[in-house]
Amino acid sequence: MTTAAPATTTGVAPAKPWFRHPTSWLIAATLIVYAYLAWRRRWMSDDGLLVLRTVRQILAGHGPVFNIGERVEASTSPLWTWLLAGIGTIPGPALEWLSVVTGLVCAVAGLFFAMDGARRLYGGPVVPAGALIVCALPPFRDFATSGLETGLAMLWLGLTWWLLVRGKAAKTTAFVIGLGVLVRPDLALFSIVAFAALVLLRRPSLRAGFGWLGVGLALPVAYQVFRMGYYGLLVPNTALAKEAGEANWPRGFAYLLDLIDPYYLWLSLPLLAVAAYLSRKSRILTLAPVAGAVLLAAYVVRVGGDFMHGRMLLPALFTLLLPVMALPWTRRTFALLAGVAVWSVAAAGWLRVPYENLHSAVGVTDERAYWSWATGNAHPVLAADFMGEPVMRAAVAATDATHSPAVLVYSYGEKRWYTFPTDRPYVTLAADSMGAISNLVPLDVRIHDGYGLAGDLGSHSTSIPGGRPGHSKWLTAAWEIADAGRGDVAVDGQVHVYPPSEIEAARQALRCQGEQDVLTSTRSPLTFGRFVDNFAGSVSRTGIRFDRDPRAAAAC
Repeated sequence: MTTAAPATTTGVAPAKPWFRHPTSWLIAATLIVYAYLAWRRRWMSDDGLLVLRTVRQILAGHGPVFNIGERVEASTSPLWTWLLAGIGTIPGPALEWLSVVTGLVCAVAGLFFAMDGARRLYGGPVVPAGALIVCALPPFRDFATSGLETGLAMLWLGLTWWLLVRGKAAKTTAFVIGLGVLVRPDLALFSIVAFAALVLLRRPSLRAGFGWLGVGLALPVAYQVFRMGYYGLLVPNTALAKEAGEANWPRGFAYLLDLIDPYYLWLSLPLLAVAAYLSRKSRILTLAPVAGAVLLAAYVVRVGGDFMHGRMLLPALFTLLLPVMALPWTRRTFALLAGVAVWSVAAAGWLRVPYENLHSAVGVTDERAYWSWATGNAHPVLAADFMGEPVMRAAVAATDATHSPAVLVYSYGEKRWYTFPTDRPYVTLAADSMGAISNLVPLDVRIHDGYGLAGDLGSHSTSIPGGRPGHSKWLTAAWEIADAGRGDVAVDGQVHVYPPSEIEAARQALRCQGEQDVLTSTRSPLTFGRFVDNFAGSVSRTGIRFDRDPRAAAAC
């Protein structure tokens, strides 16, 4: 005789606990593998350290600024900056390590929500499919711990997808959808698609739909008012520095191919597409991520890509993979998914870009490999780890040796630092790769950023034709000498680096109306009147550009 299973009050057998489902163990194993692979490539990018300078200023009570006394939004992701500021209050661990670990946790959580959303979509046993691409591609592993907002973007994309598939708590879903623009401004493109999918899936009344829209827009609109009044711009300063509104399609397509070709993505992605078609479910939930991915990728291609290999396209690729992060293992999909598994092993083990340790002045770079090589450290995380790079080491030494206010300028031709006198009550350092340097010198040392990412003047200058993607601006230190210095020659009495005529032209250009408007908006004391003026003039101020050549700019 056999014993019957215990009956329930509803007559339905109780559901198995999660740990008895093979799918749960496959998802957990995939997350562990991704976390392990990403941790093996842990590092901190120079741009990630640039964000930490703003975080340190916040924690020191100076506000969300890069330099004390200059209201410049030097981070593209407000949510990432303030998240790190909150986590940075934890005593003990270095801020760099907190950033690395937080980025990794966000990335792993994002992958979990993405896979679990796909599991819920198909409603039965599934195996990791698209998640293998995330595990295999080096850029997904590199930028999970880079100090940049990539991990947070993965978390937001995965959570948004999971909430859409789950189909509950519409207001919560709308609120999360609205956070995209605070993670990165360009993620607003997916927010639009996701909100449209929410409406099509739930079919709310007109009143309820506008209510959801209000919930989603509340925080982004509040921050936009703050940005316009505090910083005096419509967009983050980094968007001006990178001229995010311009188009460079040829360079953008080259950037797209730079991600697709080395890893043979043209082979794995079609296999997943066919498997998804054979397993097709909700048309809206399947097509919405595809539409969002196309928009995100098209935007990156339009602006010309970036100088970091793969980084700017990762959100688009992650979004594209959402419906196939996990797929049913059936007779019809077996061969397709096996092919993806074979590809993932090859990609993770052997496929790499051909320029791993090379640094290009105008092209795309494997940023992690370069800094590991340049610093002599396989895992440069702390700002101090970057002291292995000679120019950074010299910059810190020059700052430490300066005991009174001055403008420090580096001559790349002579490979030495020059000191210019100033009436300003602080030291100004004109440096390249200022992310690490800005975290190695005191917070009251002002950093001149020629790229314009963290500088109020550099971001409004014109670009260098054919310049490096994402770093196409360079405002020479002659502008800084004219702005903060009172002399045209170094303290030894000889003319160095820049001729006096160039410095005087920059000084004349700084008297022009446009440049004065920019400087007033960022450096004048923040009163209520200043906030209102900044807000009212933010549209026109965002469009201000002046020639990077001081002699041309002097004509106003």
